[in-house]
Amino acid sequence: MWSSERGRRAHEAGWSREAELAVAENQMTASEARGVQAGAGRRPWRVALIDHTARMGGGEVALLNLAASFDPQLVKPIVILFSEGPLAEELRKQQVEVEVIPLSGAVLETRKGSLGARSLLKVGVAIKTLRHALRVARRLRKLRVDLVHTNSLKADIIGGIAGRLARRPVIWHVRDRIAEDYLPPTTARVFRRLVRMIPQYVIANSAATMETLRLKDVRRSAVVHSGIRSFARIVHDGTAMEPDERLPTDQPPVVGLVGRIARWKGQHVFIHAAALVHARFPAARFQIVGTPLFGEQDYEREIRALTATLGLSDVLEFTGFSHDVPATMRGFAVAVHASITGEPFGQVVIEAMSAGRPVVATNGGGVPEIVEDGVTGFLVPMDDVRAMAEAICRLLADPAAAAEMGRRGRQCVIDRFTIEHTARRVEAVYADVMRERCGMTGSS
Repeated sequence: MWSSERGRRAHEAGWSREAELAVAENQMTASEARGVQAGAGRRPWRVALIDHTARMGGGEVALLNLAASFDPQLVKPIVILFSEGPLAEELRKQQVEVEVIPLSGAVLETRKGSLGARSLLKVGVAIKTLRHALRVARRLRKLRVDLVHTNSLKADIIGGIAGRLARRPVIWHVRDRIAEDYLPPTTARVFRRLVRMIPQYVIANSAATMETLRLKDVRRSAVVHSGIRSFARIVHDGTAMEPDERLPTDQPPVVGLVGRIARWKGQHVFIHAAALVHARFPAARFQIVGTPLFGEQDYEREIRALTATLGLSDVLEFTGFSHDVPATMRGFAVAVHASITGEPFGQVVIEAMSAGRPVVATNGGGVPEIVEDGVTGFLVPMDDVRAMAEAICRLLADPAAAAEMGRRGRQCVIDRFTIEHTARRVEAVYADVMRERCGMTGSS
């Protein structure tokens, strides 16, 4: 599988940057993937992409981008969701086929942190889960699906069982760190066992996520970073125009944080840092962009009260959900990522970098795979208010250096984190799995 002993050793040593490059070297090209496809029947592979929710979280945004970016000669995506919602609507706008197979609310609303042995062994939940897996399996056969690609922890279990029952290859796309600082220990242990039993192949959204799986057979896995769509605007003559990378100068600088409102996302740390920054830069303004999901309204009330207590009500705005993140990001002088637990990847970080904005991000999880400290952004320790405030102040004090950092960040996204990069690598994984299924041989 590995083209060199060096690549194999680096891979097994813990998914270093060297290992990631070795993986990339062993990915098939598009022409090779088409060759495998031709051997499988000369039609696009029908791939069921399964997610349990239609709410727009980070994993769902990544799924939307991926499903709309496949080469139609290689892949016919069919997205299977367990509820209606914004994701289904957006997929249909992109002309992606959507199937909704409703799941019992008792299972659908179970938090991912409680997907441990106790919840799985509850008779009622187990029966409903198995029945739903049977319904999904029947639908997979009727849709003549070639591959099953699951996108969330619940989908991994339910969709994975369904794929096995339908006798289709199963690929788990793991977008959560399976670690005790991110999930309850029982949940993490159960998931690590299941990842060795259900899927034929595992994709992780970062090396940090992959490490937490503790896989014994790393040959059937790949790190594929979640890419984003280009923010370039198309003008009348058909050429692409870069987004305006100049920082706003005719208005107070805005320091912003975009993301779901949740304690582990660190909005409270950002607010405390904002108080320190405001003392040095009284003209600065601050924005928290996002809304709470999954029962986190109490935390939103807590941080609104904190804002008032620190005397920031006139300079810090809660904007709610943004329907145009690129436009929101372009209004920032500095974009901040404040998570206090290691982020599986850091989608919002590459969105800010793509908009040409300098980034201050916490140094944990998959974020160091995106940001080169001091070059494309500043990395600060998690839950460190003073370090975050100092990094923000450095950027506000030197707009020219901040703009240059933003330009380097955008180039990094173009080079490494576009959705086209992601789609081609996932297609190569499909080709690898389909080649094995069809009994084809050859070196890679």
